[in-house]
Amino acid sequence: MNNCIAAQSGGPTAAINASLAGVIRGVLDCPEYDHIYGSLNGITGILEERFLDLTETFQDPKTLELLKVTPAMYLGSCRYKLPAPEKDPAVYEAIFRFFEKMEIGAFFYIGGNDSMDTVDKLSAYAKNVQSKVRIIGVPKTIDNDLCVTDHTPGFGSAAKYVASSLLEVFHDTAIYAPKSVTIVEIMGRDAGWLTAASALARNEYCAAPHLIYLPEAAFDTEAFLKDVKSLLETRSSVIVAVSEGIRDKEGNYISASTGAADHFGHSQLSGAGKTLEYLVQERLKVKVRSIELNILQRCGAHIASLTDLEEAFCQGQHGVSLAARGLTGQMVTIQRICSDPYQVSYGSSPVCEIANQVKSVPRELINDAGNDVMPEILSYLRPLIQGEPEIEFEQGIPRYLPVPQLL
Repeated sequence: MNNCIAAQSGGPTAAINASLAGVIRGVLDCPEYDHIYGSLNGITGILEERFLDLTETFQDPKTLELLKVTPAMYLGSCRYKLPAPEKDPAVYEAIFRFFEKMEIGAFFYIGGNDSMDTVDKLSAYAKNVQSKVRIIGVPKTIDNDLCVTDHTPGFGSAAKYVASSLLEVFHDTAIYAPKSVTIVEIMGRDAGWLTAASALARNEYCAAPHLIYLPEAAFDTEAFLKDVKSLLETRSSVIVAVSEGIRDKEGNYISASTGAADHFGHSQLSGAGKTLEYLVQERLKVKVRSIELNILQRCGAHIASLTDLEEAFCQGQHGVSLAARGLTGQMVTIQRICSDPYQVSYGSSPVCEIANQVKSVPRELINDAGNDVMPEILSYLRPLIQGEPEIEFEQGIPRYLPVPQLL
């Protein structure tokens, strides 16, 4: 059982392939292991026996470096929720038969909260059947909502994209004299970390975003309208950053819900920004537009954070070292030693303490009015967006590795 297999799942980021590159590099350098495979489309690739041999493909350091800066998932993704073992043991039996057939000694699953749920279930099943396969979770999510770890790979790059976009929106709107309101909707169903990062756009001449609303503080429609109206009295342009998951004091989403839910039970949201756009237009009678960053904020590899990519790579490597030491049922974590100068270390924590939990923005980092973040959050955020990776361009367009399934 000297082979390994890695998979990726959930939403894409600019850094998840850097984590995969770290796992590959870790396996290639580890005497404990001979081969590394890649499951296509997450855990479903194992169930359907669709996989790649990554060992030869990434022997060339240049190819591995290109993988590090390629956005989204090289191996493809899925949003598949494993059933409870007692309800459908056949699924687990198929997975572990595949591990036995391919002589898999370690499985690395790179993903967010729902992926850690898979790691937790597989680890518990392995323990129950006395399997020696080591199951390790390698984190990622632009939402930055995984508990225990200081921050998650993918968040820093998305934060850099959001802050840069808000600064550019400010430049766009500041040139006009007529009164206007621009509402920018940012991802974050339950945690407002990414929306909070919009505050990084502020500088000596830019005060935007002028208002910031996170899911962690109850949203009051009338207070929002009052805030916007007050700002319009002293400035021609008002820019508002809102999380897609903002909700009122009763817990109802401000956005128009589709009424549907995904496989993990998460509400499918639609249009917090658009809802507020219509509200401002109706009540304040001023020019208003809403912008939904949507998927653009997830994979902006052309403006990725070098710090984010390097940490993602190191966490992938660390995951391999955990498995080689005989650990299982763990998620790789990052601990911040210092913010200035910025220093971190890598560790791990039982995935059962992380899966299905949400790390929210602490209420003390949001102002009393609930319409802005406190300055203290900037010292946490700023180190995560530092540096820019070297990206090759071909005919003016970034050069990335192609998605294998499309070849």
